[in-house]
Amino acid sequence: MREFFVNRPDTAAMERLLGSHASDAAGVAVRLAWQAGLLRDEITNLTWDQVDFERNQLQLPARTIPITQMLADYLRSVYRKWTFLTGNSTNNCVICSDRYHKQMQPQAISRIARRVLDEVGQTNVRLVDLRHDYIIRQLEQHDWSYVARITGMEIRSLQLHFAQYLPNGRAGPKHSEKSGDIDEFKLWKILQAEKDTPAGLVLWLTWSMGLTAKNIVSLTWDQVDLEKNLIHLPEGEVPLTAAAKRILAKRLQKRTEDLHVLLSAESKKPMDVSRVSRITRTALIRGGMENWTLRDLWTRYEKSNWEQKITEAIRRSGPITRSEIMELYGQTKSAAYQRLRAMLDKGLLVRVGYKYYLPDSVVPPERQQEALYEYLKKEGFACRKDITTALQIETEQCSALLKHEVDSGNLIKVGQKYYLKES
Repeated sequence: MREFFVNRPDTAAMERLLGSHASDAAGVAVRLAWQAGLLRDEITNLTWDQVDFERNQLQLPARTIPITQMLADYLRSVYRKWTFLTGNSTNNCVICSDRYHKQMQPQAISRIARRVLDEVGQTNVRLVDLRHDYIIRQLEQHDWSYVARITGMEIRSLQLHFAQYLPNGRAGPKHSEKSGDIDEFKLWKILQAEKDTPAGLVLWLTWSMGLTAKNIVSLTWDQVDLEKNLIHLPEGEVPLTAAAKRILAKRLQKRTEDLHVLLSAESKKPMDVSRVSRITRTALIRGGMENWTLRDLWTRYEKSNWEQKITEAIRRSGPITRSEIMELYGQTKSAAYQRLRAMLDKGLLVRVGYKYYLPDSVVPPERQQEALYEYLKKEGFACRKDITTALQIETEQCSALLKHEVDSGNLIKVGQKYYLKES
């Protein structure tokens, strides 16, 4: 294997270079490579439509690159200069020939970069070395996932080639925290971009149907029923979503002799779980979701599916207890508690006593006293049955509430009737 080596430029020499080539094509090319990590072909094909001055980003087809305010201001000045010189704001190329004011070819960009690097004594530094130096500087500040996203490289390649240039071989701190909610619009864009790839198939089957990586790598065509919109798994049948069906139908047209649904793009052979994890991780990073994994998507599906199951069970049969949930869904006491607690925190359920209700079907405990007083002020008095109906709670829970209010001196009980104590 050929040894990988980066000829890192001298910072002072680079500053001199940029100062003496403030607005010519060479200055633009060198800045884009050294300050944004662009490859030569990306420099050649970069257009002003891809420069987002509002967000300080370069929006390439395969990735989005954040740029500093200094570089954004510089590019803005270049845009104004070329518009002034050519009198034509429709010329969309960022880097143009100084003489002909037309798009430059890759070889020409290499030549002008070579010339200006030689001027400042950087004779061993190539244009690609400037990109590599950018990558190393980013890794010194950010984690592997973030740098993989903005450079378009896989994490394994970054680690293989650049760990040797980092202190103790480690990248910088994590760039950002993973929020509790998935950015569904960002994920949808990834799914659209990857729909014809193995990674896209895996992401669709996981996110929309809850299949695990193990399910997917072992899935064969005889388990897929496109007519009945079902996938037959050992654990049971899973309904096909419309999007997943379209992708599978398209993939079926290109089916090989291998029975497996998921085959690698190159060798057309079955993939293992570790390979699936890597390709989906790369796709998520490329789409700006570097803090998410395939496992995370499956967990979110399971959580959402669980919440839907509980909601439907309560709508169908009324309030439910934790013990009933444990029995119905095979959950441990701790797991059932944690999931119900999460639904309570999100306002999806209300707990009254030991039962769980849908929010609109019962008066929550914190409002029961207030609702009781309002009802008695309006009606004058009430029996326990009336109060149970008004508060939409169980008889035993109502009895406990009324006993507490009577013992506290807030209510008066006369026979079977309850009155508010006169103030």
